[in-house]
Amino acid sequence: MARVSLTGQVHKSLLARIKDGATCIDATAGNGFDTLFLASHTGEAGHTYAFDIQQQAIDNTKKRLAEADLLDRVTLIHAGHESMLEHVPETDHGKVDIIVFNLGYLPRTDKSVITHEPTTLQALNSSLKLLSSRGHISILAYPGHPGGREEAEAVKTWAKHLPATFDARIHEPENSGGSSPEWIEINAIAK
Repeated sequence: MARVSLTGQVHKSLLARIKDGATCIDATAGNGFDTLFLASHTGEAGHTYAFDIQQQAIDNTKKRLAEADLLDRVTLIHAGHESMLEHVPETDHGKVDIIVFNLGYLPRTDKSVITHEPTTLQALNSSLKLLSSRGHISILAYPGHPGGREEAEAVKTWAKHLPATFDARIHEPENSGGSSPEWIEINAIAK
């Protein structure tokens, strides 16, 4: 039996939550794989906002979406995820169904351009304000690069201290020696 990648596991988990007409955020567009996944499963009535601080990531994502004829379902935002409250229209605040973070750096590029703990935590706090009453946040944190371990630990600590209106689940890899990605899921619990 073929082993499913961690990204594949995340996508499988999201499939159970994503609905036609959903509003989603890819907080770290990267090469566009998560953005494409979200846009292809929200239907014509859905919409995805994709953020990245690197123009190359925005360009890569735009190309991938154009090839799939899904560019009209996505707003690409060349900005850091910490500014999502400013860029997502107020009409969508409190109505976002899924927010995906894939922390670290853009593969096959300058590894010194990375996500950072302070801006990631700011983005996560903003996510709580954007999330719907049954929304979901999925975070992949990669500890194997400089600053990655500290960021991953800060995200896990943040998740463990969320209010009771959120349920956090931390999936830690077995026998990884501390270098494998960690997956954190946050579910809003309707009041």
